[in-house]
Amino acid sequence: MITRRLVHGLGLSQLVCWGISYYLIGGFGDQMIADLGWSRARIYGGFSAALVVMGLSSQLTGKLIDRHGGRPVMVAGSCLIALGCASLSLAHGLVSYYASWLVLGIAMRLSLYEAAFAALARIGGPGARRPISQITLLGGLASTVFWPIGDGLASLFGWRGAVMAYAGFALATIPLHLAIPETRYRYAALPPQAASRPGPGAGRGRLLAGFLYAASAAFANVLNSGMSAHMIGILTGLGLAAGVAVWIATLRGIGQSAARLCEILCGKRLDPLDLNLGACLALPLCFVAGMFGGVSIPAAIAFALVYGAGNGLMTITRGTLPLVLFEPRDYGAVVGRLLAPSFLFSAAAPLAYAWLVENYGEQAALDLSLGLALAVLGCAAMLRWRFGGARRRAAGDP
Repeated sequence: MITRRLVHGLGLSQLVCWGISYYLIGGFGDQMIADLGWSRARIYGGFSAALVVMGLSSQLTGKLIDRHGGRPVMVAGSCLIALGCASLSLAHGLVSYYASWLVLGIAMRLSLYEAAFAALARIGGPGARRPISQITLLGGLASTVFWPIGDGLASLFGWRGAVMAYAGFALATIPLHLAIPETRYRYAALPPQAASRPGPGAGRGRLLAGFLYAASAAFANVLNSGMSAHMIGILTGLGLAAGVAVWIATLRGIGQSAARLCEILCGKRLDPLDLNLGACLALPLCFVAGMFGGVSIPAAIAFALVYGAGNGLMTITRGTLPLVLFEPRDYGAVVGRLLAPSFLFSAAAPLAYAWLVENYGEQAALDLSLGLALAVLGCAAMLRWRFGGARRRAAGDP
């Protein structure tokens, strides 16, 4: 059974773990460049290497959670985040720098949303949809909370001292992950006619659903990793003062959590396919607003808030769509396999965005983002068109 205490604990752990790992480079990237004297591509290449490791370990992590539960896997993730942050704070050479990011890559796959979602699905089965939404409510504030915290710590102790403090934050999440129960949802045996009844995820439909889900996640994760690493730099490059850019970028987290709160309060009756399509509609709009962000602070604010809202809802649907498209009892393995390409593709995003900004400017990065957002919207529309009607007919709706 998924308790309120478990949801609160996992929500808090997601807030911390996202803030001190995935959003680390977005807060300290420029300071690392100044301190180490390396190129932007070399610095952000560490984050890309971490995302590659996330992709390669994705399916194995899902299987481990299906088999052993979320407790040992996510505790290991906390320990590895602490190790990765501590070693990164001490890194002065290229080998030690990249080795630290490789450790963080494994740690992120063991501790972030995909691991938490799989842990909840193992405990709650099909009933995990609402808890998945609830834990993202706090997790969505990670950049809002930790970009200012990191900036404040760096002003006192430098980026190395700040990242070492992040290692301490990671250790503080261990008790939260130790509280994950070892229970497993018991599925009732289906009668033969029910097991053989075609559904949206059966036969060739299952292959199409898997492809569209994986493609949508890949495009969205490329966008997410690019924006996480470069949103502050893009806003600064468009003409905003550095302090204003940091403040506006933190609104992304406000948008994420506000949209997720609306989903928790009002979205219970919404089909995940409908919610996913609505979330994806927001992405192209936000990047159009972002193109005017350098000359208009309201446009920049709209860019951050709307992107956060769309991305925040898509995080929920990435966790809940498999519950309606595929067999929930194999959630960890299925989702791990389908999300692996998204981590690998997103690994190129920090480097690609850095190269685009250096050679063609921030406007080119926004143009690329708009194209990716339209691709995500196309996948969502196909999923809704192909499987939305079938789900309603199976449920007996008109």
